[in-house]
Amino acid sequence: MSAAPKSRLGRGLGGLIAAAKPAASPPDSASATPASAPPAPAPAAAPATGAPGYQEIAVHLIEPSPYQARREIPADQLSELAESIRSEGLLQPIVVRKQGEKFQLIAGERRWRAFQQLKIKAIPARIVEASNASSAALGLIENLQREGLNAIEEAHGYASLIRDFDLTQETAAERVGKGRASVANSLRLLSLDIELQGFVAKNLLSVGHAKVLLGVEDTAHRSLIARRVIEEGLSVRSTEKLTQSAKSTDGTPTAKPTKRGLTPKDAATVSGIEKKLTSHLGARVAVLHSPKKGRIVIEYRGNEDLQRLLEKLGVEA
Repeated sequence: MSAAPKSRLGRGLGGLIAAAKPAASPPDSASATPASAPPAPAPAAAPATGAPGYQEIAVHLIEPSPYQARREIPADQLSELAESIRSEGLLQPIVVRKQGEKFQLIAGERRWRAFQQLKIKAIPARIVEASNASSAALGLIENLQREGLNAIEEAHGYASLIRDFDLTQETAAERVGKGRASVANSLRLLSLDIELQGFVAKNLLSVGHAKVLLGVEDTAHRSLIARRVIEEGLSVRSTEKLTQSAKSTDGTPTAKPTKRGLTPKDAATVSGIEKKLTSHLGARVAVLHSPKKGRIVIEYRGNEDLQRLLEKLGVEA
């Protein structure tokens, strides 16, 4: 007889689940078998194993957790998991808690969604009694150790624990088995503006790049540097040099000229042009416009930045 599949639970998650009180299971529980093929429709809470707290639950009676840190599940990853479950069976039951007549996911949303994709009617689950805070911590650990949150999702997960359950950074770190400094550094990423958070979430910028950019106080300038880092594929070290070079010059941003004599509509149009030019060139641009004449002022920092702009504009030095 082959050995039972090895549990893939992380140490932190396993510890928290072990500490949670398992819900009582029906007295006539049968032994479990992996869900290697789509089973026939099963009634809710049909017993799956003789172990306390384990049951086979109707998939449609399960609801996602409101504390889920993961913002999206890539379709290709979900399809790969579904195919793995189809061929190898489910190696680890999901974890849920009873919520009225239904069940709320604590850990295993991807597995649950894969069962939905496979149109399997019931899924093996472990039912535990857990508070809202414990449920949130369990879900976050599950994602961190098993499913690989991106850096921004991880930061939002910590922020949710602290905000929703009135925890300190230290207490939240203990809940998920992390060091306080690690949690604090993660939370700093949420100080970035939404655009840059998006770059980090999509892996266009690394966490190392983000930490360097956090040292740039002016958000507009920070955004320009971030775009240049992405466009030129700069390393973290090159990004550090770029930000240090900017700080060594007069760091006071160029005063934005007022748009006197323009109607609100024309002023908005000019502002839009400035934003587009700034984004395109990766440099601060001011458009000084009047009905009869105007100027476009492009700010640059040092010879290298000037050379970059000339190449961008197709001008030979």
